Amino acid sequence: MKGIDTPAPSPEPAKSALRLRVRPVAESHIRRGHPWIFSESITEQNREGTAGEIAVIYDRGNKFLALGLCDPWSPLRVRILHTGKPVKIDAEWWEARFRAAIERRAGLFGPETNGYRWINGESDGLPGLVLDRYADTLVLKLYTAAWLPRLDEIAALLGRELQPAALMLRLSRNLQDRARNDFNRAEGFLPLRGTWSGRPPEPVVLFKEHGITFEADVAQGQKTGFFLDQRENRRRVSGLAAGKHVLNAFSFSGGFSLHAAQGGAASVTDLDISGHALDAAKRNFAHNQHIPAVAACRHTCTQADCFDWMAHAPRQKDCNFIILDPPSLAKRETEREGALQAYSRLAADALTRLGRGGILLAASCSAHVSSDEFFATILRTIAVRTPVELFRATHPADHPATF
Repeated sequence: MKGIDTPAPSPEPAKSALRLRVRPVAESHIRRGHPWIFSESITEQNREGTAGEIAVIYDRGNKFLALGLCDPWSPLRVRILHTGKPVKIDAEWWEARFRAAIERRAGLFGPETNGYRWINGESDGLPGLVLDRYADTLVLKLYTAAWLPRLDEIAALLGRELQPAALMLRLSRNLQDRARNDFNRAEGFLPLRGTWSGRPPEPVVLFKEHGITFEADVAQGQKTGFFLDQRENRRRVSGLAAGKHVLNAFSFSGGFSLHAAQGGAASVTDLDISGHALDAAKRNFAHNQHIPAVAACRHTCTQADCFDWMAHAPRQKDCNFIILDPPSLAKRETEREGALQAYSRLAADALTRLGRGGILLAASCSAHVSSDEFFATILRTIAVRTPVELFRATHPADHPATF
């Protein structure tokens, strides 16, 4: 009896490329280098996209405009990877893009600093992805689900290029449930697949900044565990602090305070609402008692709401260096005016505490407050003391800001 031939199943047809068109205003923004496309800017789309899929964006004349990473769950629907002439985004392209970001940092830091940023998201052409170094531990933080399908590929690439001892994955809050439910991923140790194997990192790791030892809580700390973007401003504080009595408001884990102590400050007071942060500051001072200037500096901690304390606490007669580095005060455009008023109030309260010839360092990380608005607000507030502006800082070299 002859068998009956069973026809082989037909292969599933390959999906067509995801094609988009956007409104004229968005088209102009993309040409000027803006790296985002919001859902309301999309006028045509040939099909639903999937997370991490490459979207091809065309202009009104049906000419190629850009390539980007799709995130179907976010109002920020596409993050631009490439504009200009069409290119093929394959493993070689990804490797070249990651390597270019890493090579931009070559030679920036000596052996006394091993905490810095390797990749700064959109400004390094890898939108929604941040990579920070803390000694031999790397922390990868993602802000879009578009990267989740590529995690194994990224881990293998980072292992080959940087050969860390450990790689920690951190996710923005809006991603955590999505990563668990749709991708079976969670924050924590990310295996370095391929030719380089890593170990699970310690939740708190030690690293150096200008010769000072700090802790980074890479498992649960804010951002990726530390505020690396203020590194060069902390170094400036060290050069100005000799003999000063320093008040560090919104002190977090004492980054500015330790640099002030290293620079010869007579005393430093850390002021923060978080007892956890102040405990970390105490440990950071303990890590550096081998530095004579740090050991000689009197370090105290005050747990309080910084706005209330600055406005109402008794004045310290000997305070002659005040640092104001609050968290973001304007997370949306509607909060901008309120943030400017808060910056002015903080500066005014600081001025009542600052001795003659004292130094005020004021900082902002509010994206919706421009640098011009911020500096103008601070200078207008403290004009009653005829201030001399010592320096005005922007982003450090490892945190480029291109948009």
